Amino acid sequence: MWTCKKCGEVLEDTFSCCWKCRTDRSGTEQFSSPQAETEAPRPLACPRCDVALAYVGTKAFHEGTRWGVLGELGELFVNKERLDVYSCPRCGRVEFFVDGVGEEFRPH
Repeated sequence: MWTCKKCGEVLEDTFSCCWKCRTDRSGTEQFSSPQAETEAPRPLACPRCDVALAYVGTKAFHEGTRWGVLGELGELFVNKERLDVYSCPRCGRVEFFVDGVGEEFRPH
């Protein structure tokens, strides 16, 4: 186990840098070049046919069973996971990404 010098996160020895702030064991921040911040994100490509994926939207996916008689009122008590959805206009493949995570790497 080691502790990050920048944010204080306790990490396993298998990690070479902090997952939270991207700082390595010596205390230098990784992956933070000024050039990387100014570059536009590359379009996401379909792994099947190498065509740029199109952003469909953010969808809330229902978790668990339906409440039946309570209808929409029952939906208030059910967990919904929000996912960004991208689809391939050529082959129809769909890719899901967690909403709010890594959005700086995805074009909108």
